[in-house]
Amino acid sequence: MLTDPIADMLTRLRNAGQARHRRVDMPVSRLKIEIARLLKDNHYIHDFKVLEGDPHDVLRLYLKYYQEKPVIRELKRVSRPGLRKYVKVSEIPRVRNGLGVAIMSTSRGVMTDRRAREEKVGGEVLAVVW
Repeated sequence: MLTDPIADMLTRLRNAGQARHRRVDMPVSRLKIEIARLLKDNHYIHDFKVLEGDPHDVLRLYLKYYQEKPVIRELKRVSRPGLRKYVKVSEIPRVRNGLGVAIMSTSRGVMTDRRAREEKVGGEVLAVVW
């Protein structure tokens, strides 16, 4: 049993990128689908699909590479089950001076740090990607 499925998702992405895999599979959840949508919208992955399985559904992410190196250079879990990290609008982190993305869970859904600043809403910082 996993206590932190988001950290498991990020670890699978990190390991697949280091091993130069083209795709990675993981158990599916609505939060993971939203994180995958944000990664795709910000051009960190090619695409994602939810595959219907017999015992369980699977989320498949297709990784993106540039000059034989993974586009995702670093993935970090910020807020975790043992220590949640909530921020106000004025405290939303800038990842690599705007080159990276912070993925946030807000009262208006899962969004990037840029969109959270535009909508003037704070929330829980799930992860940072660059």
